[in-house]
Amino acid sequence: MIEMNTDILWKTQYSRRRFLKLGAATLGFSAASGLFELDSFGAWASAQAPMARERIVRTSGSHNCGGRCILQAHVRDNRVVRITTEDDIPDTDKTPQLRGCLRCRSYRDRLYHPERLKYPMKRVGKRGEGKFEQITWDEALDTIAGQTKRIMDQYGPDAIYMQYAPGNAGRVSERVWMSRLLGLYGGFLSYYGSYSTAATQMATPYTFGTTATGSSRDNWAHSKLIILLGWNPGETIHGTNTAYYLKKAKQAGARIVSIDPIYSDTSVALADQWIPIRPTTDSSLLDAMAYVIITENLQDQAFLDKYCVGFDEAHLPPGIPAGQSFKSYILGESEDQTAKTPAWAEAVTGIPRETIIKLAREYATQRPGALIQGYGPQRHAYGEQVVRSGTVLAALTGNIGVKGGWASGTGYQARSHFVAAIPVPNPSKARISVFCWPDAIKRGTGMGPEASVKGVKQLSANLKLMFNLGGNCLVNQHADNNGTARLLQDESLLEFLVVSEQFLTASAKFADILLPADNMYERDDIVMPWGYGDYVLFMNKAVDTVFECRNGYDWISDLADRLGLKDKFTEGRTIDQWLRYLVEETAKKNPGFYSYEEFKEKSVYRWQYPESSIAFQKQIEDPGNNPFPTPSGKIEIFSQRLWDMNQLQEIPAIPKYVKAWEGPEDPLRAKYPLQCIGHHYKRRVHSIFDNTGWMEEAGAQEVWVSPVDAAQRDLQNGELVTVYNDRGVISLPVKITPRIMPGVVSVPQGAWWTPDEQGVDRRGCINTLTKYHPTPLAFGNATHTNLVQISKG
Repeated sequence: MIEMNTDILWKTQYSRRRFLKLGAATLGFSAASGLFELDSFGAWASAQAPMARERIVRTSGSHNCGGRCILQAHVRDNRVVRITTEDDIPDTDKTPQLRGCLRCRSYRDRLYHPERLKYPMKRVGKRGEGKFEQITWDEALDTIAGQTKRIMDQYGPDAIYMQYAPGNAGRVSERVWMSRLLGLYGGFLSYYGSYSTAATQMATPYTFGTTATGSSRDNWAHSKLIILLGWNPGETIHGTNTAYYLKKAKQAGARIVSIDPIYSDTSVALADQWIPIRPTTDSSLLDAMAYVIITENLQDQAFLDKYCVGFDEAHLPPGIPAGQSFKSYILGESEDQTAKTPAWAEAVTGIPRETIIKLAREYATQRPGALIQGYGPQRHAYGEQVVRSGTVLAALTGNIGVKGGWASGTGYQARSHFVAAIPVPNPSKARISVFCWPDAIKRGTGMGPEASVKGVKQLSANLKLMFNLGGNCLVNQHADNNGTARLLQDESLLEFLVVSEQFLTASAKFADILLPADNMYERDDIVMPWGYGDYVLFMNKAVDTVFECRNGYDWISDLADRLGLKDKFTEGRTIDQWLRYLVEETAKKNPGFYSYEEFKEKSVYRWQYPESSIAFQKQIEDPGNNPFPTPSGKIEIFSQRLWDMNQLQEIPAIPKYVKAWEGPEDPLRAKYPLQCIGHHYKRRVHSIFDNTGWMEEAGAQEVWVSPVDAAQRDLQNGELVTVYNDRGVISLPVKITPRIMPGVVSVPQGAWWTPDEQGVDRRGCINTLTKYHPTPLAFGNATHTNLVQISKG
């Protein structure tokens, strides 16, 4: 912690670069918002501490955010009065500062929000009505312990589930502690995958054997061409400073092409060319690029022959019938007898054939090139296909394992760092896809691999008890809000639901017991970067928590006591001693790592490397001693494992374009002619910050519509419109903009579902319109696959 003289004006870091203009607006709003007035939180805090000199506490954010930055909380009288970011080291190319963006810089508006939950409560109305009454912590924990015992005794561990809840992504978050306790109590049903990356996490290893396909970002400075396929780090951040590294690549001469239905902020700031594409059709584009490359003999044949399986008929695994290679599929020599020409792709994607041909030639000849896949295109009906199509195109052009290239696929950083975790034993081996918990509620008993189950042949019980600790995927961020709400309202199915939250979110309204969580400024924790970055951060507690909000370790330890497990659960440690344990375990595998005291003081540890990291460099330079971690030891364009599943129409052994339900070729377009997606928005982290006024100033919730589609419906910019399909209706203002292609509309994801008495969502949550329909291989969410109509009013 740093004592600071706040009279030094240059220390008043209100803004950073692009945040400067926005910051001016938000700072103006703060005065009018009453934030600096003595609200109830301020009164509480003032009563607890005497007037004191301002101090600065170094910490970070712990939400499921693409950025992971250093924040500096300016604290006076136990109250955060201002938030700045890292400015105490030189900002260099080798070590750029880890500066926060407008989201965390606006955090006071969330920390001191008057609607923050203050006390434990129990439900008094019907589930989902949002009616609660205050209870004591003892009553809340006694009830939770009693229900946990009853359901474990009656149904067993398969009936108890920890919901995906990444609102707090810290090393000592509530979900970590509850998982540890449930594991010690006999086990629980766990999940695999994520709502963000399910398809790519599952599909990428079928090509490479791993999801760690990303090089360090400084490699992009050696790229001649960078293709951003549905990737918008300007808003999603995708690793603190990613946009900075793209800017450096552009300055070094790289041409940047953005392929996206939306002319995103990243496209505006960095792209030399924007190529709009219809959602769900990315594989078609990549297939046509492969067609151009193959027919013009631009592929790296030596690379394909040496490192890959299944490009052509001569390199198929033994016993596979003729006509199953990737080349045969592309040239129309396989079952469908359709050549994947640019003209064919033009009709599917909406991209002119000339553009496809030019891009294909450029990617094949301007080497090294980086085809970087975002996660939006894989959240589609057949999202696994575009992932594998990208990896094959990278192989086709020999852009794998070389400086300036990029293997495509998931793109997790290949250079990783060990940071210790809290031990979480779970004797239950049963897992389901993170997206498939509604099936486990309705028909869990007997549910098997056909419905995503792994680890056991079948589940032994329906899901009866759920813990949702710090997340909004229960309703808001899951598909089909209306259908999901009806499922949860049936108390004969899910019998008990515990939620820990900071606000009465759409998901929290369904709680049977609702617990008030502490805020990220009110606790110590350790956080890792999201995606890219060679560092780890210590989050120092800045202020005491307020009212009856409690830290997860604190109340779960009390719950463990009621279950007779406190000694095993805590091992006699305080939360501070557990954090010390994590640092000491981390140091054992990282010589030179800070002591606990140094780590707390500095708040960041940076690993230093003399050279860039290049994914698969060893496999390419010395394949004999470094096989790819696939069954064949090679890049598997053709996957024997997928072939053996024998579901070739939806899960082909080579990547293919598969027509999506509710895609551009679905007959349902006669009724609902517009494709609807939900882009990530700089004013939220998923659904976090939706209720903060400063961020509403930064970006309103409005549906994006092209001028062409608006004119056909006589829509006027800013007026209230209705977006609907058979699953629901939302009402929100319209933004008419040429930054979205005709035939496509976008509702920024993360708005809090707020249905009125008629069931019309008045806030504009995209998931009112999305479908609960998992992808075929990963059982991931396909919530960018929707058809809708729009009308006035």
